[in-house]
Amino acid sequence: MAEHHASAHSSQQDQHHDHNCSSDFNGIPEFDTRDLLVREDIMKKAKELASLISTSDEVQFYQRAEKQIQTNDRVQKLITQIKKKQKELVAFETTFKNEQMVKKIEGEMEKLQDELDGIPIVSEFQQSQADINYLLQLVVSIVRDTVAEKINVEAAQQAEEPDQCD
Repeated sequence: MAEHHASAHSSQQDQHHDHNCSSDFNGIPEFDTRDLLVREDIMKKAKELASLISTSDEVQFYQRAEKQIQTNDRVQKLITQIKKKQKELVAFETTFKNEQMVKKIEGEMEKLQDELDGIPIVSEFQQSQADINYLLQLVVSIVRDTVAEKINVEAAQQAEEPDQCD
């Protein structure tokens, strides 16, 4: 199967190379989505990066906080109550169309949510989620900016050289 994948990949690279040399009327290469396979070395590096991120302090803290939340009776009771109130809210909004009860339930949910947010492990868990999201966004930004910079450099070099197809 690996040999089949390799030969199919090689064949697709040949098609991709040939296809690069044929352009639409604007001179822009056209690609078939079948040609846009992720190279194996890129996937390997992406998995290595994911592994590094999963061992980061941010992820370790998140996992510890998540376990504490899952085993905290008070937190779990509040989450259950909030979910129950959400179901009641939907029923009074859609089925019963009772605006007074909707407002009452929203107030009750807000109090429960405030109580939940006031528990230190919950706020620490929420902060750890934000930290991980920031870390992931930072990594994506760095990759995006580096690729964009590389493309701009190569585009400038190609503008200086005549366009050739091998």
